[in-house]
Amino acid sequence: MSQKGQTTTLEERVTIAEQVRAGKSSREIAEMLVRPLATVRKWRQRYRRSGRSGLTSAMGRPANGALASAPTELKDALLNIRDKHPGWGPQTLRLEIAKDGRFAGLKIPSRARIAAYLKEQQRVRKYERHQELPEPQAQPVQRPHQEWEMDAQGVTHVAGVGKVSVINLLDVYSHVSIDSHACPDVSHPKSSVYQQVLRRGFIRYGLPEQISLDHDSAFYDNKSASPFPSVLHLWLIGLSVQVRFIHKRPPLEHSRIERHHQTVAGQAFEDQSFIGVDDLQYNLQSRILFLNLEYPTRALGERPPLQAFPQARHSGRTYSLAAEEQLIELERIYNYLQAGRWFRQVSSVGVFSLGGYGYNATTQFANQSIEITFNSASRQLICLPETSIATFQLDIQGLTKSALMGNALALPGYLPFQLALPFTYPDMTL
Repeated sequence: MSQKGQTTTLEERVTIAEQVRAGKSSREIAEMLVRPLATVRKWRQRYRRSGRSGLTSAMGRPANGALASAPTELKDALLNIRDKHPGWGPQTLRLEIAKDGRFAGLKIPSRARIAAYLKEQQRVRKYERHQELPEPQAQPVQRPHQEWEMDAQGVTHVAGVGKVSVINLLDVYSHVSIDSHACPDVSHPKSSVYQQVLRRGFIRYGLPEQISLDHDSAFYDNKSASPFPSVLHLWLIGLSVQVRFIHKRPPLEHSRIERHHQTVAGQAFEDQSFIGVDDLQYNLQSRILFLNLEYPTRALGERPPLQAFPQARHSGRTYSLAAEEQLIELERIYNYLQAGRWFRQVSSVGVFSLGGYGYNATTQFANQSIEITFNSASRQLICLPETSIATFQLDIQGLTKSALMGNALALPGYLPFQLALPFTYPDMTL
């Protein structure tokens, strides 16, 4: 558990207030946030006494500063050490200052006072506790196209092509190989490539109910403690395809797609040579058809997936490139965003970033944390600064169909066919 004297974030203080309103005890809240009971009680009392305005951090001595009684030379020494060693915390700084002969015989400030002084002097690293994205609860997969898993295999060397990362897309229940696509000379394919591969899968098999993804930066804002959904994520929500992120490392989750990577590699390119990426792509498409139509799967009683589940040839939820713009419903996205909450730090010039776009909060709120929610009715971001009880609104950026769709007509390695009865290999031309 964290120690007394550690500063709390705005997000933690807001969470304490929410849990108080929900009837949780101080001890329950402390255990949930991994914070000292005294810290929770302090903010509980301030919230009950002053409401939202009581959540403003007032650590330290407002009039004279956290180390008002300490000699200027000692304070300067603390800042000098901190600047030279930004990774050293208050406890380390206290021990180092105590070794300095200039301060022999002086009372060395406590770790908590030094921490407050560093915060006062803006020498602390910004920290926010993690805020999960809203997502559906994990449910047992009980039918074809209820959930697809998508992932890129790690970079491998393919003779005649070079370094390649292969994106695979698999239906969890039926074991149908939805698609396989080779991305040359990249270790992490861009989200736009994943989007086009999904489109190819949609054309062939229809829209699935849900897609599960890992926390790769192409899918997920993994640099923020309170991530904003990616363009790919919002595009899928607009198409009424739910998105679920795995919360355990493979193979505890995504075990199917991890095994599928090995199967596709063995079938399509391991120990083989190609005359270029188009040749490799042709072979990938040919082998996933073989896997779907002919290859016996042990989990399916030694039957190929489309023989075991002929109904898996299509989800029943139609999709076409021409109809994509009409299929996207922005109202679904508005409703999804309304369930979210984000915390951002305003820069010294009054700007913060959300979803890849910059927003001007004005210098009035410079260097403050702000709590951000979304109003689906006004389609605006509602911003609540740390030191204010009044919100301000900003128009959300990038939430248009054209921005979500990108280049909808460019399908990399696109092979214009859909499976139909009877299942036969089409004339595949690149």
